[in-house]
Amino acid sequence: MHTSHPDVDDPTLALLTVEEAARRLRIGRTLCFRLIRTGQLESVPIGRLRRVPAVAIPEYVNRLRATNRPVAV
Repeated sequence: MHTSHPDVDDPTLALLTVEEAARRLRIGRTLCFRLIRTGQLESVPIGRLRRVPAVAIPEYVNRLRATNRPVAV
C-alpha cells in the first residue's frame, strides 16, 4: 500500500527536508545526504537544520541527464 505524502507533492514548498528531497528523487536518505555532502545536490542551512531548495531537484536531474547523454558521432 502506497502512503501519500501531500507535503512532498506540494509544488508551493520552497524548501524540502532531506527526507522529502530523497522521496522526490526516489533514493534513500543516506544517499541524499551523501549528494548534499559532496555538493552534487544543493542545500541550505537554517539554524541546525538542513533544507533542499525545491528547484535544486530538477537542476540535479538535468545535470545527471546532461552527463549521461550519449555522444553523437
